[in-house]
Parts: sequence; C-alpha cells; structure tokens
Amino acid sequence: MATPTRQTPARPARAKQKRGEGQWALGYREPLNPNERSKKDDHPLNVRARIENIYAHRGFDSIDPGDLRGRFRWFGLYTQRKPGIDGGRTATLEPEELDDRYFMLRVRLDGGALTTHQLTVLGEISQQYARDTADITDRQNIQYHWIRVEDVPAIWAKLENAGMTTMEACGDSPRVMLGSPVAGISADEIIDGTPALDEIKRRYIGKPEFANLPRKFKTAISGQPDVAHEIHDVAFVGVDHPEHGPGFDVWVGGGLSTNPMLGQRLGAWVPLDEVPDVWEGVISIFRDYGYRRLRSRARIKFLVKDWGAEKFRQVLQDEYLKRELIDGPAPAEPANPIDHVGVHPQVDGNFYVGAAPIAGRSSGGTLVAVAKAAERVGSGRVRLTPQQKLVVLDVPEAQVATLEAELTELGLETKPSPWRRGVMACTGLEYCKLAIVETKARAQQLVADLEKSLADIQKDLDTPVSVHLNGCPNSCARIQTADIGLKGQIVTDADGNQVEGFQVHLGGGLGLDAGFGRKLRGHKVTSGELTGYVERVVRNYVAGREPGERFAQWAARADESALQ
Repeated sequence: MATPTRQTPARPARAKQKRGEGQWALGYREPLNPNERSKKDDHPLNVRARIENIYAHRGFDSIDPGDLRGRFRWFGLYTQRKPGIDGGRTATLEPEELDDRYFMLRVRLDGGALTTHQLTVLGEISQQYARDTADITDRQNIQYHWIRVEDVPAIWAKLENAGMTTMEACGDSPRVMLGSPVAGISADEIIDGTPALDEIKRRYIGKPEFANLPRKFKTAISGQPDVAHEIHDVAFVGVDHPEHGPGFDVWVGGGLSTNPMLGQRLGAWVPLDEVPDVWEGVISIFRDYGYRRLRSRARIKFLVKDWGAEKFRQVLQDEYLKRELIDGPAPAEPANPIDHVGVHPQVDGNFYVGAAPIAGRSSGGTLVAVAKAAERVGSGRVRLTPQQKLVVLDVPEAQVATLEAELTELGLETKPSPWRRGVMACTGLEYCKLAIVETKARAQQLVADLEKSLADIQKDLDTPVSVHLNGCPNSCARIQTADIGLKGQIVTDADGNQVEGFQVHLGGGLGLDAGFGRKLRGHKVTSGELTGYVERVVRNYVAGREPGERFAQWAARADESALQ
C-alpha cells in the first residue's frame, strides 16, 4: 500500500505593505522626489539674497539650475519659453532647451486690491523693464514678461516702496489669495472678508514654517460667492448663521488640472476674527499630512478625497485648533455668475465700474492710463478680478459716463459683448514652457469673429456663454468650469496634418451649475475650425433650449450631434 504524500499547508498571502506618501506627521521626513530634495538642501526663501547679491550682477549664466527652475518661483519668477519652439515639441525637450534667458514675473496682489498710485507703479515697471507687458491673471494679479534677472532687484525696490511684493507669488507656498473685488462696498456681500485676508498676509506670508508645502496652496476669502470658492485648496465664503450672524462657511480640497475636484464643505461656521486661525490650521494639515512622495498627488485635494470632510474637520479641531467648530449653513448659490462688469451702485452712494479686456491681455501703458482716468473722476482705488477683469471703485454718479468713455477708448469695455465678457485664456504658447497651443491671440481673434458672426443672436443671451482657452491640461484658465472649455492639444486635421487644436469640454460651471461639464469622447477641433465650432454650438443652444435654461443645463441633456 502506497504511503500517502504529506501535503505542505499553503502559506497565507502576505498583505502588501502600503507605501508611505511622504507625510511628515507620520514620520516620513526624508525627501522623496527632486522637489523635496531641493527644498531640504536650501530653504526656497533664501534665494532672494542670491538674486540680489550674485545673479543680478553676474547675469543669467551664473544662476544655479536648482534656483532657476525651482526656488526662483518663491519670488514669482519663471523662465519663459524660448521663441520659435512649436507646441508639438513641448514634451520632448529638456527644460534647459525650452528656457529663454528672460522671465515671467508675477506680482502678489491679494484680493486684487490696488490704489491708483500702485497701479501707476505697476504700469511704469512694465514700460521700463517688461516691454510693456502686463497681463491680468485669474489670480487677481499682474504677470510681466521679458524680465531680466539683472533688473529684478530694482523691480522689487519699486514694488516694495509702493507696498507690493512678489514673495510667494509662486512655489510650494501659500499663493496670492483671492478676495472679492467689491469687498466693503457691495450691497450683496454678507460680510467684508478684507480684515481676515490682511491678517493672514501679515501673520503668515513669508514665514519659513509655511513656505515648504507639498505643493502650491490657493486661498479664497469673500463675503459673497464671487471668487470661485469651489476650486480652492481652502475657501471662506460669507454666510449668515441663524444664531451667530454673519461669518464664513469653510471649504477645503478644491482644484482643477488633470484631476479636477470640487471643494468639500466642512459644515463649519467661522466668525471673521477666527478665520486666520482656521486658515493656519488647514494649511498646517496640508504641510504635515500632505502627500510628498509623488508630485502628481501633492495637492490637498487628494488628502481631502482620501480622508473625507468629516475626518478632515476632526483632525483640524483635535490636533490644531484644540476646540470644536460651530456647525453652520451653506452659502446661497448665485443666480448668475458674478464678474462685476458694468456699472453698479456702492453702499456709500458712489458707483463701481467694471471693464473687460480680452482674456486679461493688457499693457503697462494701459495700466498707467487707467490710473490717471480713475484719478480724474475722483477715484483712488482699482481692483483686479478672478475673471481677468478690472474694476474702478468709488466713482461719483456724475462721473460714471466720463470714466466709461475713457475706459472704452483704452480697449476696456464696460458694456462688452457676451464673447468679450465671457472669454478667459491662460498664458499659452507665447511665453509658457508647458503650453502646447497659442491662447491669448487665439482668444482675441475668436472674440472679434464671434462679435460679427453671432451679432444677430447676442440679444437672446441672458448671460454670457463663457469660453475658456487653455494651452495645456493644467487648466490655469479653468476649462472644466466653463460653458465651453478648450484644452490645448496637437490634433490631426482633415488632411492628416498635425496642427494646434483643442479637446472640448461643455457645460461646466460654478455656483448653480457647479461641475466639470461634459467631455465629448474623442471630439477635438483645430484652431482654424474654432470660430465655426463655437458659433455652431451656441446657435444650437439658442435654438434648442427651454425657457430660462442655462447653457450648462442644455449641454447636459442635448443630443451629442448638437454639440459637435
């Protein structure tokens, strides 16, 4: 009789150990990617001394690569794209092949708030050092081009003498904070968030302990929903608590780019004087628990997605604030997008006048002229908006028409067409090293074309149909939250040629229509076809909508044939 074979019991499968995400609070302090190593080697804020004492004297070739493509960003400096490199080569060239010897420079303007003197200084810097470039961004700041490193100390001196800075305009830091352009003067705001914004800037901006974050950190504070709060890392939105009165609702974890996510409400009401403390708690969670291993997951939105709002609030309360937050209601959703364009009454009897450049494209000469025009009608304050627009405050009623006429002569229309009013565009191929297609010039041509081809139906549009153009997938121009969002790509035309074009997103929005729209599978348009495509879709919308139906609502239900 055969002896039975003894069976060796199978070993239980070992659970695969999850890799650490580089979270400091969990003990992962070692640098886990080149960016983290760079920040550990030398704190980014230290680069200012080298710019002033070495690079400005020895020139571009003396700049250490770690500073050039890393730490310079903490003071608003990016190398701009070398002219003549087409978008198809963006992903194939090394950084040093794309670098020009000039810089883009962003000025930090929290809340977009400027005196007319400051606006004049910004314009003069543009004329003297930036070849008259001065674009208005959707972060409410000014971006220059053609800046030489030799001129940076002189530019800083002029800015700082006028109460402005470029510190932490970029980098893994708390970027420029958005605020309502009409804070303190609007009848629609629940509470003025300016004191909180100013206190955060005073306490925390430029402090080393908050200048080494996993990645950038974007803040919005407003007494009304006019700052795109749903797509910020942290946002405080005005809300009236039934027991405690005016205060702020807190949102965390919003952001766009290649993994768009809407922010989540913490369900907490915060009074004005506690906003800076709560802000410090939120950014500290990001610093301590944020993911540092992979750069692609290093935004707070990924942490909020994994934790959920309930756990995030609990950690905020238990570990950072050491107290409970008060539960509160959600803010009201605006009936229409708020862009502050046109003439509007202030609470003090004066008026504010909002004007629309095309896609934020401006110049130093224009900024100086706006400042002078504002001063001639008795105003000393100007604001930039999150929609790349410009607003003059404190205009006496008798001077409104005069100011409107002067702004219009400067190409800043106060009664713009829906296309001029609703278009936004990022920097694009002209200057940006990440871009694949041209955007600013394309937006300007698109507006001019649509003002002619759709003139017959402009009166039928209750609100502008927003068209946002982005030069790459990073969504600096918020393509996922536009009625018509256009993501730059190289596409194949009808003749089989590789040309500039766009992936189409339709029906995105914020507020009532908060969401990322409808991406038509495989549907792309060439840059040359863009005007005809937008005209066709808008005409289909006007012809096929229900009474009162917004573009986003129509796009969500429309047959795909009407969207192509």
